[in-house]
Amino acid sequence: MATAPLSTVLARHSAGIHPVVPFDPGRDLLHPFDFTAANTTLSPDDVVDTERFANYINRTLQANKARYGIGGYNEHRTLYARSRHFDSYLQVEPRRLHLGVDIWGPSGTPVMSPLDGIVHSFAFNNNDSDYGATIILTHCLDGVSFYTLYGHLSLNSLKNLEEGRHIRRGEVIAEFGMRFENGNWPSHLHFQVIADMQGWKGDYPGVCRYSERQQWLDNCPDPDMILGMVRLALPVD
Repeated sequence: MATAPLSTVLARHSAGIHPVVPFDPGRDLLHPFDFTAANTTLSPDDVVDTERFANYINRTLQANKARYGIGGYNEHRTLYARSRHFDSYLQVEPRRLHLGVDIWGPSGTPVMSPLDGIVHSFAFNNNDSDYGATIILTHCLDGVSFYTLYGHLSLNSLKNLEEGRHIRRGEVIAEFGMRFENGNWPSHLHFQVIADMQGWKGDYPGVCRYSERQQWLDNCPDPDMILGMVRLALPVD
């Protein structure tokens, strides 16, 4: 008997998915961030300077009375020009298409597992504009295995962690990291769903070349199937 597609399985189990961050949809507001070239309120100088970038994030959230900023899946982001981490040494197309959803909020914000799972792997990806502290979990629903990746965490999140450890639905597994431990970004969580890890451990690309978009999106479906937050975000002004 063929297994159902991951999107079908997640839809079937949507009622049992736990929030990934503390969030009350009846009270808390979300602000949708746009980090494409269409966002003229954010200058290249702001993006390169992490403190200025963080001030932009915080100022926007405060102005909109939003608890978190949200968005980014399948978004062609000019902001990745901030670092050579996303460029190619072969002088070909750089990586600019985002494969996860970002949740922008204060450092120390708890991160919870949406489902029962197992620690697949973890690492400190300590490069400029990389994930920093990273955790990847394995889940299985109705015979369908998949993975969730949590990037830009605190180093404290990796303490006493072991591959193969069982994680309960709703268990706090991590927290948003500060810039010195999260890849030098304003505080946020990169959340990504991955169908096949393709041999990666402790890391998996969260940004791809636009010309290879479809193959990466096929393996990294919309994380909002789990988060259920992007669809609740306020309309863009």
